[in-house]
Amino acid sequence: MGSVLTLADAGLAGKRVLLRVDVNCPLDPETLNFLDDSRLRGILPTLRRLASSRVIILAHQSRPGRIDFTNMYAHSDLLSRLLGRPITFVPDVCGDIAQDAIRNMYPGDMLFLDNVREHEDEMGMKKADFDALHESEIVQNLAPLVDVYVNDAFAASHRNSPSLSGFGKAVPCFAGELMAKEIKALKMATESPPKPYTAVLGGVKCDDTLEIAQKLCERGVADSVVMVGAVGNLMLWAAGHDLGDGNEAFLRKELADAFYSTWEMPNSLLTEHVDRLMLPIDVAAEVNGERVDLAVGTLPPLGPLYDIGLLTCMKIHSHIVNAGCVLWNGPAGLFEKDEFAFGTIEILNQCCESKGFVIIGGGHTSTIVNERKVTELVDHNSTGGGACLNMLAGRRMPVIEALEASAALFGNRLHELDLA
Repeated sequence: MGSVLTLADAGLAGKRVLLRVDVNCPLDPETLNFLDDSRLRGILPTLRRLASSRVIILAHQSRPGRIDFTNMYAHSDLLSRLLGRPITFVPDVCGDIAQDAIRNMYPGDMLFLDNVREHEDEMGMKKADFDALHESEIVQNLAPLVDVYVNDAFAASHRNSPSLSGFGKAVPCFAGELMAKEIKALKMATESPPKPYTAVLGGVKCDDTLEIAQKLCERGVADSVVMVGAVGNLMLWAAGHDLGDGNEAFLRKELADAFYSTWEMPNSLLTEHVDRLMLPIDVAAEVNGERVDLAVGTLPPLGPLYDIGLLTCMKIHSHIVNAGCVLWNGPAGLFEKDEFAFGTIEILNQCCESKGFVIIGGGHTSTIVNERKVTELVDHNSTGGGACLNMLAGRRMPVIEALEASAALFGNRLHELDLA
């Protein structure tokens, strides 16, 4: 991965800044009120950094056809209240109304354009290359009106669209505060973490998670990889344990067409990297509505597997607490059920107790950290679910590629462009 320009590289006072953010928030399906405003709060550091610029905010909410596909007025209003300064909503994406509003801005003004996914190019050019994205109407209409483009939409950085990855050739592009923080932390987790490094991988996205485990093991980055949750169950199955028909059918259903290609990964890990792996030594099943803990040697269970057990938590404790770096992505089981939240909460407690640099890998894991109000006890709590998984697995990240390309194109010209 190459380098990107950050706001520390630029002097943007008075400049027109097109700021792409991801504030795609969960909304109440009946009232469309916000259920969680953490993504709006996440971009506040960037907005404060750009307080003396002319800021044009571009974002999306949901996608066409869904009940929560709305305009951005409520986002603009709530963000204005969170920031403590006026933000003007503009009911247009890149047409005449938006262009006129941008031309009439003064230093310190902030605009919030309408839902970018209302423009057909945004959803219709997912497979386009950077040259084609550069020619889209969104880029061609907005780029001439701004001095720079800033991307703070890490949660969408694995996506490809004009507003996300199309401005790299048009204007100098910078990573916002949130984007820069995410890139730095996750790059460290996959390339040069403090040692010893423990990765705790769980959840039900077995194919994605196993790709992460393979990457960390093949590159010798992780000293220990703890497997819990559904992915831990899949690893136990591959290791020869009988999970029972119901649990095995669940894993087959979750993986669907990807089952057979995914099945090769746990076998490869067990063959080539077993010395780095830590699998559960006890698990918890639901039997007649009750939690029943059992050693893996006594499998199959009489019900669905929903958690790891106490002995597993005790086994992994020293690896997490004494690590130089910890990555945790994915719960240890069905934590939504109180009686099966034990393993997930215990891993969280161990992460909070750890002496090392703790990275929480987004998605459900990040939600758990937020809900239990321990964000300040971890070093990095990722805002990106799918984006975080993709970056950890070494997959293509179009937004970051576009930022890198722009840095290579404009990085040595910032003084010339009066941006340094």
